[in-house]
Parts: sequence; C-alpha cells; structure tokens
Amino acid sequence: QVQLVESGGGLVQAGGSLKLSCTASGIQFNINAMAWYRQVPGKERELVATISSRSSAYYADSAKGRFTISRDNAKNTLYLQMNNLKPEDTAMYFCAASTADYSGTYYSPPPLPYAYWGQGTQVTVSS
Repeated sequence: QVQLVESGGGLVQAGGSLKLSCTASGIQFNINAMAWYRQVPGKERELVATISSRSSAYYADSAKGRFTISRDNAKNTLYLQMNNLKPEDTAMYFCAASTADYSGTYYSPPPLPYAYWGQGTQVTVSS
C-alpha cells in the first residue's frame, strides 16, 4: 500500500519560511519523479515544483527564486523549502509520486502522470 504523508505546514507571517516534508512508503521512491502541488478551495490544483529521481528540478513561475524542492532517497523523503512566503502562497500543499521519471532541464512542466497523492498539509501566510 502506497502512503505519502506530508508534514511541516502551519501559520507563518509574510516573509517567513517553512519547510514541508513528505515521507513515502510502498513505492520505489528512488526511481520515481515526485512533485509538490497546492490547492486553494474553489480553484484547480496547481503545480509548484517537480523533481526527478536524480534531482533535476522544475519550478512553476510562482515558486522560482523562493522555493527549493529536494529529496533524500535514502530516507524516502521529499522536501519543499519555502522562503519569503507571501499571502498568496496560502493553500493546501500536496506531495505526489509519479510512476515515471524524467531527465534533463524542462522549461515547462514535465509531462508525467502522478498516480499517488498525500492528504496534504495546510500552509497559511498572514499579511
């Protein structure tokens, strides 16, 4: 059984930082691409960042320069370091595991299927 468990969300003031974690079990973590998405009630889920098995990262424009996605394959854990947070970053953040991988640099979202999702962790940024 695949499980993705996010943690690290919370309430932070604008300009602050948070580091999200996602621990995976039941999948071959070290060979799959992973991603962070976020969603605000009433809006579509939005891609934040992706990372390949070898740590090639893609960022949405909203995340570039402020967020860093990383992974520790030995710990089956995905991270999202978020700095200089803004009120518009307020959302539920989800980690997702793909059944595929990618390599190289992408300037648009890598076209991957995400088969597994966590339950989410809430991030609230106050102004």
